[in-house]
Amino acid sequence: MSEDQNTDVPPNHLSIDPRSPFYNEEVLRRDVGVRVNGAEKTNVHEYNVAEGWARVEVPTAKDRRGNPMVVKVSGTIEPYFR
Repeated sequence: MSEDQNTDVPPNHLSIDPRSPFYNEEVLRRDVGVRVNGAEKTNVHEYNVAEGWARVEVPTAKDRRGNPMVVKVSGTIEPYFR
């Protein structure tokens, strides 16, 4: 993943959940922003550019373990560094 730090493009698949295999603390420290279908989203939990989806947190709902509920949104995913 060192090549992602040399370019100004975030990785293809990224998650903010430390239990996920797609979690990358170095990339997250650089403050990644995500646009879904052209709209800025601040509550993205995980995204995949190649497959065209993002998991977005639902602010009012929790799962049975107390974690925020996430819904899968399909469309054009554009990650960028702020």
